[in-house]
Amino acid sequence: MIALRSEPKTLNPLTAADGTSREVISTMQADLVHINRATQLTEPALAKSWKISADGLRYTLTLRQGLKFSDGHPVDIEDVLFTFRVYLDESVHATQRDLLIVGGKPIVVRKVDAQTVEFVLAKPYGVGERLFDGLAILPRHLLETAYKEGKLAQSGTLGTTANQWAGLGAFRLKKYVAGQRLVLERNPYYWKADEQGNRLPYLDEIVFLFVPSADAQVLRFQSGETDMISRLGAENFAVLSRQARDYAMADAGPGLEYNFLFFNLNDLSEKAPAEMARKQSWFRSEKFRLAVSLAIDREAIVRLVYQGRGAALWGPVTPGNARWANAAIRYPGRSLDKSRQLLAEAGFRLANAGNGEPKLVDPDGKPVEFSIVTSSSNADRAKMAALVEDDLKQLGIRVQVVPLELRSLIDRVTQTKEYDACVLGIASFDADPNSDMNVWLSSGGMHLWNPAQKHAATEWEAEIDRLMEQQLTATNNAQRKKLYDRVQEILAEHQPMIFLASPDILVGAKKNVGNFHPAVLEPYVLWNVEQLYRRTEAENARR
Repeated sequence: MIALRSEPKTLNPLTAADGTSREVISTMQADLVHINRATQLTEPALAKSWKISADGLRYTLTLRQGLKFSDGHPVDIEDVLFTFRVYLDESVHATQRDLLIVGGKPIVVRKVDAQTVEFVLAKPYGVGERLFDGLAILPRHLLETAYKEGKLAQSGTLGTTANQWAGLGAFRLKKYVAGQRLVLERNPYYWKADEQGNRLPYLDEIVFLFVPSADAQVLRFQSGETDMISRLGAENFAVLSRQARDYAMADAGPGLEYNFLFFNLNDLSEKAPAEMARKQSWFRSEKFRLAVSLAIDREAIVRLVYQGRGAALWGPVTPGNARWANAAIRYPGRSLDKSRQLLAEAGFRLANAGNGEPKLVDPDGKPVEFSIVTSSSNADRAKMAALVEDDLKQLGIRVQVVPLELRSLIDRVTQTKEYDACVLGIASFDADPNSDMNVWLSSGGMHLWNPAQKHAATEWEAEIDRLMEQQLTATNNAQRKKLYDRVQEILAEHQPMIFLASPDILVGAKKNVGNFHPAVLEPYVLWNVEQLYRRTEAENARR
């Protein structure tokens, strides 16, 4: 049993954009080739083997024999063809589509025989078979009708009945109780076995409890109601570490999560209220964004939010992924003086607020005030937003922090666009830059400050598009590094995301949870869910 801070938004891997949904989906779905979250190396999954042509343009994958979906329906090559047709269909808006456009052209998928499929790329792909990780194979027999009717995005809601949803993961849907829990049961048709030939998974059931606050999650864990706890804040980690008797706590070290502040830079057309249009005129000023960035005390965030178990960030590459960091960028430290200078250059000035506090006004004399939305279920980000509020007050900027339920927050940012600014975080699912293609490409659904653009809104976003597409097909690692270094330089220059901090991966489990080996890649404690088991009292006594 494990607690989640919010309900998953969906069980559909095509549309899942939030970490909670992805964590649950990871236990229910499987991919052709998988990245082992512990070793970060690729390993066979639904495909038992693969070959890459000498020119790097053709990937030939051979499926395992006898695969079945969790409802017992046999898997065949037609399911693979259907899956990639769906992923590549622009009208579906699959979050993975950007990864399947190589050299500006969609990957071509061809049936070779009943067990073999070929993927043809327009150009070589920089990271080879890692391409296939995270691309769940979908059940054509359940989803083809919805796809033809244009309703696929509405499939896989939490209210879906268990017999209408299937996957190839270790567990399958059993029961959903709105606002309380999601119950998964052992997939009796799961394709994996352990080294002794025992069928996996070991556990018969996993229960996800919906516990909206971090403190409440800790109480559930302390009382023994839950068996594992993940995404811990440093304060609660310290409390549990001091009290640990029946459970073991682990700091897995720096992860790949980066937290950031961003402004609403969407094109809201002429229908946008005048107040929002005025705010966007501030937000589109690079000097304004850089001034905000320079005013934020990142070291204080690490100290006060993470109790030192984290790192200050000025770019998207965390200490857990130092191989890809651009070491040549010299990020400036905090400087309120430089912030004020940049604001003055952009036409902002201080006015008398009448209460002894400075008040920043724009070139039209209007006070600079805006709100920051963030997730009510993530205490760390709520604290970050509050610290940003305090920092910007020193510039005369009035900020109001607005906590929102996570699903409502994601909807506002990606759908309705009804927000001023937001503090959010992304945890890359792989150390390779390609895992964030959907973030950096202007057409990407997770290009949060202005998602899903038909054409790049700015020249610098167009340059990032070109660089990311070039590194996607470069087979020389040094060349890929050079291209991604330039992406980091552009982000530093234009500040579409003001990077704040990255936490260590802090987790815990009851001592009777066997094979508990947390990783720094998502899902941190469930990456080997099929191998988790409960130790007997005798096993615990021998430890």
